[in-house]
Amino acid sequence: MAGGGFTDGGGNLKRAHLYEHRITGYFIVACIVAALGGSLFGYDLGVSGGVTSMDDFLIEFFPKVYRRKQEHLNETDYCKYDDQILTLFTSSLYFAGLISTFAASYVTRNYGRRISIIVGSISFFLGAIFNASAVNILMLIIGRILLGIGIGFGNQAVPLYLSEISPAKIRGAVNQLFQLTTCLGILIANLINYGTEKIHPWGWRLSLGLATVPAALMFVGGLFLPETPNSLVEQGKLEEGRKVLEKIRGTMRVEAEFEDLIEASKAAQAIKHPFKNLLERKNRPQLIIGALAIPAFQQLTGMNSILFYAPVIFQSLGFGSGAALYSSVITGVALVLAALISMSLVDKFGRRAFFLEAGAEMILYMIAVSITLALRFGEGKTLPKEIGAFLVVIICLFVLAYGRSWGPLGWLVPSEIFPLETRSAGQSLVVCVNLFFTALIAQCFLVSLCHLKYGIFLVFGGLICIMSCFIFFLLPETKQVPIEEVYLLWHNHWFWKKIVGDEYQSNVNPGELDRKTEV
Repeated sequence: MAGGGFTDGGGNLKRAHLYEHRITGYFIVACIVAALGGSLFGYDLGVSGGVTSMDDFLIEFFPKVYRRKQEHLNETDYCKYDDQILTLFTSSLYFAGLISTFAASYVTRNYGRRISIIVGSISFFLGAIFNASAVNILMLIIGRILLGIGIGFGNQAVPLYLSEISPAKIRGAVNQLFQLTTCLGILIANLINYGTEKIHPWGWRLSLGLATVPAALMFVGGLFLPETPNSLVEQGKLEEGRKVLEKIRGTMRVEAEFEDLIEASKAAQAIKHPFKNLLERKNRPQLIIGALAIPAFQQLTGMNSILFYAPVIFQSLGFGSGAALYSSVITGVALVLAALISMSLVDKFGRRAFFLEAGAEMILYMIAVSITLALRFGEGKTLPKEIGAFLVVIICLFVLAYGRSWGPLGWLVPSEIFPLETRSAGQSLVVCVNLFFTALIAQCFLVSLCHLKYGIFLVFGGLICIMSCFIFFLLPETKQVPIEEVYLLWHNHWFWKKIVGDEYQSNVNPGELDRKTEV
């Protein structure tokens, strides 16, 4: 079966039409085990917001917030949870992940993607133990830092792993297993929070402690994972790399793909300082699009604010504690459905179509939320049930749009556009920027909600408009393009070809580039 791509134009890295693969059980198991890394990220996203809305947790660690909440239990009050130490409980994880991703880059490049996955699972497991047994805020923060290190390593390695072992034709769907397990982690965390909220006074400990389960599964699975052929070749283990390539492709006829890996590895070995190499002109598109813009924009949609604080938001809008957690379960279901939609269709319709169509929807939903709250908001007023139901529906539609676009594609596109020589370094910057903006939004959202009120949703709507324009003008379509040939797209793009210059241009046939998605 052809893997899809460019026909041979006489230059290097244009042999994709000779690639062959079959979907084997070995390949499927490797993908599923590796994708468990997303469940760590997702479980934390889902569980932290639910725990911070639980009365028993607030009484023990944040009594002032608890008293303020009780004063406005069933009322609209945007400032109930405005406490910087409370938000530090959430954001400290992402600051730790931001720093640890640079260590993860070194480990991933020199020792392989698999080792980073294992290290991440161990750190996450220890963090969950610390949080579940915490008796003071310091223990909570230490636990969150360990969780952050685990996420820094996992998020750095897993998207790379999935992209590198995938045939080009289905790379989008396979890579989005990371997003699917993230969404399943969020949903499971919301369901657990809904149950543990009724267990007094230690239900919150159970919610935090159960994070050890996905970490343990990821660790045990990681022990049996094969390393990616790309990483093995990069480490000079050519024979082992070829054997793994044959196993995951389900065929002995891997000469063309293996030769491309060797040539990409030679280029990678010539690069002694991959982070410095990212600044070169030929890598400018990957740096701007993959390492900076997309991971930042993914957080500036406002989605993670909703995931962090869904129960908090719903309580702030007048829902009771149980109703707030139930509403956050609904958003978790919407995320899973959206991930399945994206996995099914992203390799057919492409990345740009999902970015742009969903972006237009998200702008409208943010405007709808803002207008609704502007008309109905008032200190001390109870939010009418029909208005509350309308907000839940709008937020779920927003989640559906995000979950099939910026959510999965924010990890997929960066993981597939970097050349091998800068791939680990590039993915580290992706994770670093992503976690920086995640932490920034987590730390600033509740205070912004307090002071800007409904205006915060207008801000997010405006940002989504800007990022949609960015995608429309600057991101070329990457669907079904072999990962070692994506760099050729920049030479046929109206803007980026002016930046990257004439290198490789003589080997690029524009007619073949135009047919890059043919199989």
